[in-house]
Amino acid sequence: MAYLAFYRTFRPTTFDSVVRQEHIVKILKNQIETGKIGHAYLFCGPRGTGKTTLAKIFAKAINCESPENSSPCGKCATCKALASGAALDISEIDAASNNGVDEMRDIREKVQYPPVNGKYKVYIIDEVHMLTQSAFNAVLKTLEEPPAHAVFILATTEPQKIPATILSRCMRFDFKLIPQPDLEGLIKGVYDKTGKEYEEEAVAAIARAGNGSARDSLSIADMCASYSQGKLTYDDVNEVLGKADFYAVADVVSAIIAQDGGRTLQAAEAILSTGKGVGVLLRDLLSFINNLSIVRMCRNGEEIVNLPKDKYNKLVELAGAADGHALLRTTEILAKAEGDLRYAVDGRITLEAALIRAAMPRADYDIEALLARMEKLERAVAEGIKVAVASQPAQPVPAVQPATVKREEPARSQPAVEAERREKPSTLDTISNEDLSSPFTKSEAQTDETQGTIFGQADITPPKHVGSLSERDKGTLFGRFIKLFRTTRRNAVLFTLCMDLESFFEGDTFVLSTTVEAVYKSLNRDDNKQCIAEALAELGVFSFDIRLKAKGEDKYEKAIGELRDNFNGVDVTIK
Repeated sequence: MAYLAFYRTFRPTTFDSVVRQEHIVKILKNQIETGKIGHAYLFCGPRGTGKTTLAKIFAKAINCESPENSSPCGKCATCKALASGAALDISEIDAASNNGVDEMRDIREKVQYPPVNGKYKVYIIDEVHMLTQSAFNAVLKTLEEPPAHAVFILATTEPQKIPATILSRCMRFDFKLIPQPDLEGLIKGVYDKTGKEYEEEAVAAIARAGNGSARDSLSIADMCASYSQGKLTYDDVNEVLGKADFYAVADVVSAIIAQDGGRTLQAAEAILSTGKGVGVLLRDLLSFINNLSIVRMCRNGEEIVNLPKDKYNKLVELAGAADGHALLRTTEILAKAEGDLRYAVDGRITLEAALIRAAMPRADYDIEALLARMEKLERAVAEGIKVAVASQPAQPVPAVQPATVKREEPARSQPAVEAERREKPSTLDTISNEDLSSPFTKSEAQTDETQGTIFGQADITPPKHVGSLSERDKGTLFGRFIKLFRTTRRNAVLFTLCMDLESFFEGDTFVLSTTVEAVYKSLNRDDNKQCIAEALAELGVFSFDIRLKAKGEDKYEKAIGELRDNFNGVDVTIK
């Protein structure tokens, strides 16, 4: 006998052997038990979920002489005739190749004749959505009022293409995708019957590749059984499916997490050079990142991904170095690239552009990229503080602090303070433009050590006599404010947030404004706001405000500023 594929050899023959679809099976069994058989049924749903199989079981069951648990017995003369394919009472028609009006007229004429052996004459029309409009019209009246012995079962994957006049005349049953655990049980049962040894992870990989379809899963299982002569392994399944090597994909994702664009492209090129397609690599990357998200967020991640131990440990390692914003952003970028492939002339360029964008968030102006950069920076700063504390020995505290000596000096009059400040500017007043834009230098590090630690590590007490700032001080205040954050590693995140802020004075109140709501909320957090207050106190400002500005307010504020500059000395009141 010729070899039969798994999905044909192990096709269910009773209602109880059907995988899931319990809601449909229960209705059909109850109709058989009560004798309330409908004249038209519509089975719709994804491919490989049992539509045609249930149609055949139902057709045999309603013609069976002695059904067992509402399923065909397989022993009576009618069941044997139906099983051999010689019965004339069940007609299975493929509407994809017989979609014309002549075929439907032929059915309309033959349906009038009574069944030969069974109780009902059953017509199973598969892929019914392929019928033409004329063919639907030809069968419409017969479908509405067929003879008492006729039953129509229509099967389709696209019910939206069927005319409403047909839909309203049928009992509609929607088939659902089969869950992965049920597919795994189906595949294991087939392998156990055929004597094929397998790994649990290999069966899980086949079930995932089946995407809820029993037929697709059994077809893949059939190929894998032929590929592996011994025990079926997870790597064997990946070879059959044509997937990229797990660790090679892990190298690409690791480079994306590390924000190393060059290493990302090199790792991707290493996979493509083995002959894998761009689409295959994109799907593998999306699947890997999806597993990475599951491992990072779910407590039972090992049960969900169901991978070999060494591969799961690799996921755990990468999940510890990744953050949620970066994974979400990378998933969105790669998913968009997968959709763009169908319109791309050169798919490799589309892939490489997506990988560079994912691996270099600092070159992207998207808000998700900014959040990912902030989260990575916060983690790096926190890790840096831990290392510094662990590696540097504790320094003895001087008996007398310079700040304490200054606080013990007798208070001077306000005119004396103002005169001294004009004659001898402070260190922060003499910051040059070059200092504001240059990276860390040795002199800046020394300045941080001599001036004391800023923001929360040293007490900042406002001077007893505070005068209003001069116009020159106000003009350079924002630069000096940014300088403090840039030279203090603990506040590197605030330095990034404050770089694009706009500033101005309303009287003695220093106003910081932004149009980005995420930045506004972050700056108004208690810890960040306290750091800003302490920084401004160092510069002699004790009243400030952080505002969220609408995007259209820039021109208005600019105009107000020009009025104040052009009419110096005149009180410009904003109403």
